Amino acid sequence: MKSSAGDAYWEQFRKETGLQGGRYVVAKFGDGPKMADELLELVLAGRKRATASLARDYDRPDGYPFPQEGDYVVWLDGSGHPRCITRTTHVEVKALSQVDDLFAWDEGEGDRTRAWWLDAHRRYFQRQADREGFPMHDEVETVFERFELISTA
Repeated sequence: MKSSAGDAYWEQFRKETGLQGGRYVVAKFGDGPKMADELLELVLAGRKRATASLARDYDRPDGYPFPQEGDYVVWLDGSGHPRCITRTTHVEVKALSQVDDLFAWDEGEGDRTRAWWLDAHRRYFQRQADREGFPMHDEVETVFERFELISTA
């Protein structure tokens, strides 16, 4: 996602920390401003330390690079303002249905159970499938990403 505010926040972070290099992307959670704000607040509160996306999202010319351990993410709120930076600590690709209890807990949403997580993510990814015209199923390749909060605005 292109964002001059996100890029400026990243450059300020690099200068303040003396970080040389480092791969980063600028992103928002979810599929709308309200969801972006809600999920970002979970990160800032220390509850959310994981996120999931579909592997197919990284196969597009305009998509994000496939996440790797050590990557940084500048997270924007629903209005497009940078609010924090996270660093990716673990990436795993497996079927959506293979989510485990610990990942559901670490993602920090809802009641933090695997059942809640699966239901919410099936609905979320179905909305994406409807928009983009691909079949949604429980074996869809999913990127399970864990992160740590590095900096807040």
